[in-house]
Order: sequence, then structure tokens, then C-alpha cells
Amino acid sequence: MKEFDYIIIGGGCAGLSLAYELDINKKLEKKTLAIIEIREKYKRDKTWSFWKVFNHNFEDCVIKSWNNFTINSRYGSHEMKNKKYPYQTIDSGLFYKKVIDRLTKNQNIQFLKGIDQLNIKNSFIFNSIVPNQIHDSNLWQHFKGIEIETQKNIFDDEIFNLMDFNCDQRNNVHFFYTLPFAKNKALVETTWLSKMDDKNLYDYDEQLEKYIKETLKIKNYKIKYEEEGAIPLFYPINKIEQNKINIGSAGCMTRTSTGYTFLNIQEHSKYISKNIEMIEKAKIYHIGKKYEFLDKIFLNVLKRHPDKMPKIFFDMFKGSSEAVIKFLSNKSNFFEDSKVIFKMPKILFIKNIF
Repeated sequence: MKEFDYIIIGGGCAGLSLAYELDINKKLEKKTLAIIEIREKYKRDKTWSFWKVFNHNFEDCVIKSWNNFTINSRYGSHEMKNKKYPYQTIDSGLFYKKVIDRLTKNQNIQFLKGIDQLNIKNSFIFNSIVPNQIHDSNLWQHFKGIEIETQKNIFDDEIFNLMDFNCDQRNNVHFFYTLPFAKNKALVETTWLSKMDDKNLYDYDEQLEKYIKETLKIKNYKIKYEEEGAIPLFYPINKIEQNKINIGSAGCMTRTSTGYTFLNIQEHSKYISKNIEMIEKAKIYHIGKKYEFLDKIFLNVLKRHPDKMPKIFFDMFKGSSEAVIKFLSNKSNFFEDSKVIFKMPKILFIKNIF
């Protein structure tokens, strides 16, 4: 049976980001790596977006950046500007191509379909597969997006809509998200923050069609691309095992109040690469205890009072955008945290600490 020094289970964003980080830092010149991935072919299947609060390895995979965005609700509309931290979107197809083109040139790296044929006794494993934990109490961010193309120039591609709550909520939290890549092309997404057991929320196609026609006022368009997914807004329960580290959402790299994961994966990958020679003794990497605590309160409010969330999100973005962007990106200091917290309904949040 084959043996490898390192094994990455799951060749998605987290697994490939880690492999890329190890390779560019020459950590695999004398070590071997197996990447376990069942897919036959890589193609665009996701769109990753985030505020660029630090430099990353995939600037050449960014298909669009914005300095301006809006938040819409029945309470009004905010138009925000922030040149310091642009909002970026990465095309997963470009990401996959860049990473795989590099990794396949390293003879010490192999892509395999399964782990059964390997002797893993002496290997260190990095697992990116989230255990199946669809329980009644768990919240998810689930969505469907379509990239549409119009005959006429309809969109202002200098500004994107982060959240539009002017839609049916169905006793949950629902918003639309629009990223204009060009004046005649945009990704439009319907997004729910809810449990996964309510099948009445899954009429994504009807939701998108209605929003595009009635809100965006677009009657004629072509669908060029579709994506659908679900992000866990909870930390998975993982057994602590010797010679194994969980990465990506499986390793608690998803910010549970927002679903943002991509940049957290990049920081975790850098941490692992830096400590790879002594990885068995390295401390477990965390996004930050204060964010875990604050996100837990936030999600308690979301579970118990979904009807209040549109106003809470709307109020969060009042005033300067820099503090809230840094807070949502895990880069805020005490004073920036305070600015965000003071915008929240204090009595409601205090009641939901437990």
C-alpha cells in the first residue's frame, strides 16, 4: 500500500489552498502529499466573495472588485463607500486552474480518488470534509445564484448590493444579493438564514425569477451560470484525533454569523505551512474567541427573533463602513467592536447571551 507524509481529504477550496501554500513555500520538496478528491474534472462551481482586508495568493483569480455597496430594507437604503477594503469576487474555475496547474508539476503530489488504498498509519491528515450534522437546531446559510446576461446595459457595475431584505421572509431571514460583473452581466442570489428542514424555502428558481422581473425590472435575460450551496452557521463536532487537523468549514474556518470562509482558509493555510515541521505540537488555530462569543449571541437572536434581523443588519451598516467590515472580517480592535455592538439592540442581545 502507498504511503504519504501528508494526506489532504477533500480537494476543494480548503484542501487546494493548503496544498498550494505548502508548495509555494517549498514544504513539499522532500515530503509527499496525497490529495483525496472524487470529482473527475474541475470546473467553475462556486463564487467566493469577501472584503480584502489583507493580501492573498489569488489576486489573479479575482473577476471583479467594488468599493461601493448598498443595503436595502423597508427601513430605507444605505449606500456605503470603502476604498481601503475592496469587496472582491473569485471565480472558482480560475482558482482551480491556477492551483492544479502548479500542483501537477510537483512529482511529490498525487491526486487520488480514495483513501482505502493508502497506509495512513504514519501520515499526517488534513481533513476538509464536514460531518453530516443536519439537526433541527442548526442554522444554515443556503442559497442559489444565477449569473444573468442582458442585451442592454442595465447594471451599474461600480456598486453591488450586499443585502436586499425587501422580499418575503416566511418567518425566517431572507435577502437577495447582486454582484454586477459588467453593465450587462450580474450574479443574482437568493439567500436564506434558516434551518434546513423547511422545504417551503427551496423554490429558489421562482424566487429569483420574481426578484429579477419585479425588483430589478429585467424581463429578458440569459442564464449563463448557476450555483447552489449551503454553509453551516455552526461549528461541526469533530473528534480530536492524533495526527489529524480539520481545515475549512470542518476546521471551524467559517465565520458563523456571516458564512465568510475564504480568507480564513488562507490564514489557516499559512499557519499550517509555517508550522508544518512541528505540526503535531502546534496549537489549534482559531478565528478568535471574542468572535465565537459574539457570533453565538448573534445567532441566538437570529434563531429566536428572525423578524428583527433585517433592521439589525440595516442598523449595523449605519455610519462608517470600515469598523463593520473589519468586524465581519475578524480584524477589528476593541474600539471597532464597540462601534458595531453599540448599534445593536442591547437589551435583546443581553437576553440572548444564553
